[in-house]
Amino acid sequence: MNHPGERLADLGEWELLRRLAAFAPAGQFDDDAALLNEREGRTLVVNTDVLVEGLHFSDATMTPADLGWRAAAANLSDLAAMGCRSVVGLTVGLVAPASTPWRWVEQVYVGLDEALQRYGGTLLGGDCSGGAQRLLALTALGHLGHGPIRRSSGRPGDLLVSTGPHGLSRLGLALLLGELAPEAVSQALRARAIEAHRRPLPRLDAVGALIQSQPPGHTWRVAGTDSSDGLVAAVAGIARASGCQALLDHAALPLDAELAGLPQGEAWCLAGGEDFELVLALDPGWAKALVAALPGATLLGTLAAGQGVAWRQGDRPFPSCCAGFTHFR
Repeated sequence: MNHPGERLADLGEWELLRRLAAFAPAGQFDDDAALLNEREGRTLVVNTDVLVEGLHFSDATMTPADLGWRAAAANLSDLAAMGCRSVVGLTVGLVAPASTPWRWVEQVYVGLDEALQRYGGTLLGGDCSGGAQRLLALTALGHLGHGPIRRSSGRPGDLLVSTGPHGLSRLGLALLLGELAPEAVSQALRARAIEAHRRPLPRLDAVGALIQSQPPGHTWRVAGTDSSDGLVAAVAGIARASGCQALLDHAALPLDAELAGLPQGEAWCLAGGEDFELVLALDPGWAKALVAALPGATLLGTLAAGQGVAWRQGDRPFPSCCAGFTHFR
C-alpha cells in the first residue's frame, strides 16, 4: 500500500520505476530501452538517459567534450544492451544557468558529434532551458540488429558472459578525484583507467559478434543488459528477471591483473559501475562461440535454479559491497 508521506528516498530507484511502470503497457519498463515495430518490418530501439551535474559529471573529472562523448556513449550502450546494431541518432535536452560559457556548451556538442561520427547516426534535435544546474537529457534511437536482448530471457544452464573488463572506470574516477595516488598503479594502467572513465566505448561491436557467433540452428534467445550500474547489478538484474540464480566463478572475474592487486580492485570490478560492457546469458555453445570470437570477452559463471547472486564456490562468502549504484539512496 502506498503512503501519502512517502519520499523518493523511502522508495529507491527500482521501487520508483516499478510504480511508474503501472502507467505503461505490461513489460514496457523491463529492459534498457523500448522496442517499436516499424511498418517496414524493422524494429526501432529507443532510450532516454539523464546526466546531472554533481551526480553524473563534474568539471573536476572531465572536459566538456568528454562529457558530450560520455553522454552519447551511455545512451548508445543502452541501445546495444537491447541488441541494437545501427544508430539512427540522438536528441539532446540541455539545461544550464545563464552564466554558462558558450564555449562549454559548444565543446559538449563537439564530444557528442565525435561519438556520432564513430558510431553512426546524427543529431536529430532537442531543446534547451535555463536552470539552476547543468543537465543533459538524451534520447537515442537505433535499429535492432537481429533479435532483441532481454533481461528475462535467461534459463538455468545458460552461461554468463562479460564482453570486457570491469573496474577500470571506477579506478579512473579514483585517480581523477585523488582518492588513489597516481603512483599506486603503472602509467599504462593509469592512462587506460582515465580514458575508460572519460571516454567509455558502447559495445555495439559486441552485438555484431553476438549475431555472427550464433550457432547454426540455434533459436535467438539472449538475456542481457549493460553494466553501467555495476557488474553484479547487471548479473542480478538478469537473474531476477529470468527467475534464476546467478553463480559467479571468482577465478573468472573480468579484472585487470594489476587492478586485482589493489585493496579496492575486486570491489570496483564487482560494483564500481560505468564500465558500459554487456553482460549476457546464453546457451553454453553460443556463449563459448562468442568468447572465442570477441577479444576480451570472458565467461563469468552460470544461471541455475534459485534466486540471487552467489559464488559458484559455495564456501566463499559473497561480499556485501556489491549492490551497485541506485538513485535516491
